[in-house]
Amino acid sequence: MPGVAQLSPDESLKDAELAFKLGVPAVLLFGIPDKKDAKASGAYAATGVVQQTVRLLKKELPELLVITDVCLCEYMEHGHCGIVEKTKTHARILNDPTLKLLAQTAVSHADAGADIIAPSDMMDGRVRVIRAALDKSGFDDLAIMSYAAKFASGFYGPFREAAESAPQFGDRRSYQMDPPNAREALREVAQDIAEGADIVMVKPALAYLDVIVQVKREFGYPTAAYAVSGEYTMIKAAAAKGWVDERAVTMESLLAMRRAGADILITYSARDVARWLKEG
Repeated sequence: MPGVAQLSPDESLKDAELAFKLGVPAVLLFGIPDKKDAKASGAYAATGVVQQTVRLLKKELPELLVITDVCLCEYMEHGHCGIVEKTKTHARILNDPTLKLLAQTAVSHADAGADIIAPSDMMDGRVRVIRAALDKSGFDDLAIMSYAAKFASGFYGPFREAAESAPQFGDRRSYQMDPPNAREALREVAQDIAEGADIVMVKPALAYLDVIVQVKREFGYPTAAYAVSGEYTMIKAAAAKGWVDERAVTMESLLAMRRAGADILITYSARDVARWLKEG
């Protein structure tokens, strides 16, 4: 991914300081551990890379809003978002045992000082379990931004390579959403809101503007749109070839998400956009 790299906590601080000075109000952290295992132990370790980075950012940049992605795929040796049960003939995700690890991860992020918890795993019932775990641990006022309508998309490829989180077998269609099924998206959003989500997200963004519109109209909840790695890299690649104007196309695509109803934009182009806005 052009302009995107894995960063240590101290490098993340430098990156965040630059973004904050440009006017970017928040960061969303994804963690990549030194070692992966079958229990995603790096996800909820007190000394995990996300936990370390959150503590450092909140100490040095207290005004920066720190959001943490809560998922297990980057920490699992097989690259799936949950605990996997394998036999000689098949493999399946164990939904309910996975929820315990997700809740443990969310609480560890809260303990480190995260401002918003963002579960992206798409396990059934995870918002309810995370909300209960946060409340029990004294974080009843900590917001949850749920990846409520996260589709099984081909636009995630560059991120999975950058984060070393591609599944080692199978795919994620059994727990991520079917792209043609917009009605399922509305049911998933309704469920997450009922379970305690404060913000709901549609991911990817540009290919699912119709879903953003429906979610905003139906629920009126704070809605985030995630301009994912495939959207970002396509613009970068076309601009490098001289086929499109990077600034114009990036701004137009993000404007489309806002026009569709998104209140929050998550984009790898945040620093560039902030700089362009300052330039006028």
